[in-house]
Amino acid sequence: REFQTFQHYFKQINLSSLNSFNMMGVNEEEEMTDEQTGTTETGEKTQLKTYLPKDIEAGEDLTPDMSAYEMLHTFRARASCLSFDVLKDKLGPREGYPVTAYTVAGTQADKGKKNSVIIMKMSNLNREQKEEEEDKEEEEKSDDEDVEKEEEDEKMKEVLETAEIYHQGTVNRIRICPHSTDAKTYVSTWSEKGKVHIWDIGPQLSSLETASTNKEVQKVKPVFTFGGHVEEGFGMDWSPTRQGYLLTGDCTRHIHLWTPREADWLVSQQTFSSHHESVEDIQWSPNEEHVFASCSVDKTIRIWDDRAPHHKACMITVPEAHSSDVNVINWNRTEPFIVSGGDDGILKIWDLRKLDSHAALFKHHSGPITSVEWHPTDSSVFGASGEDNQVSLWDLGMESAEPLLINDTEVPPQLLFIHQGQEEIKELHWHPFISGLLLTTSLNDFNVFKTISV
Repeated sequence: REFQTFQHYFKQINLSSLNSFNMMGVNEEEEMTDEQTGTTETGEKTQLKTYLPKDIEAGEDLTPDMSAYEMLHTFRARASCLSFDVLKDKLGPREGYPVTAYTVAGTQADKGKKNSVIIMKMSNLNREQKEEEEDKEEEEKSDDEDVEKEEEDEKMKEVLETAEIYHQGTVNRIRICPHSTDAKTYVSTWSEKGKVHIWDIGPQLSSLETASTNKEVQKVKPVFTFGGHVEEGFGMDWSPTRQGYLLTGDCTRHIHLWTPREADWLVSQQTFSSHHESVEDIQWSPNEEHVFASCSVDKTIRIWDDRAPHHKACMITVPEAHSSDVNVINWNRTEPFIVSGGDDGILKIWDLRKLDSHAALFKHHSGPITSVEWHPTDSSVFGASGEDNQVSLWDLGMESAEPLLINDTEVPPQLLFIHQGQEEIKELHWHPFISGLLLTTSLNDFNVFKTISV
């Protein structure tokens, strides 16, 4: 049977703030309002309850409550993508609908199939039509209007245009250089073959604006390739403060610093090697141009200064930051905070002014954390994804220390929203120019959505 979910059922508690939403259940002893009731297929009135994630039984399907989304779109690429990034496009900060977004992703193709870097233009992303609006239109339309409605629906459909570059091996991670110019748009990829490539995707981006987009996978030579890592890796980050500077970290614990030259990059032969096991993620400081952070399978988070000699560059070590592998970290753009996620399924907030203990801890996910990222303009909000097939949105501005009791389950008051419907979610990213727009990649597809809570 169809199992309707209300994990996104929110009650607004402060109309002046989009972030002031709280998940509310319905007291069974209270009289049900129209907002708290639904209708079954047989027409029977039933009570709506907040849905909390659980194991799905045979014959049950998750159906999103669309009243909790401003928009929700799904796209499928040619193959699964482990990693992607969102382009800071020339359209700049914007509001309104329809929405256009540009992304770049790297594939994990089945054996025997070609991998590629996919440059994507997602356009005509429209706002969700609310159920009451659809009902009103259904009552008023005539036969002629049926045809017009079909034509209008066709015009409202989202559009995905792609250009592809052949890539040798699975793309473990892909990142866009934030200092792109009209002439060059650099993208770096970590290959499972142990090499790091830099590509100029400018021509492919230009081709997406013409009607003659080449659908074939193009064989393009990388601008630069570094094969000096001993093994493959995942850690990778472009500096937001120094143009062209790049860090890459591998599974043998080594981190290389890339310094741009006129036509290529000088990659340091001496490495930052204080970690004892694989480097899982790297983040440059958004404010201090020589400072960066890293996390590792060795359970630590480390803060570095690249001006110091390599063997002394690790300035701060947070031992046992998590009880197992520290998978991902993200540096807040305006506040001295880092958010981390580990194999233990726990999210932690670290205050850089006092790193002897975490500033906050959230236990909600039931599987390893796969991605974390702060909202680009709201410094109290961040998103996280996990191997439990959930995306969770959090707001540190909700200061209550008391957990909410929903369906006899304690829920952190900082938990704003739970998004589901994808399997094996790998990464999430906020759009840098469209407030509240979140993109996720998973085993099968991409989701592009905006909630009523952020």
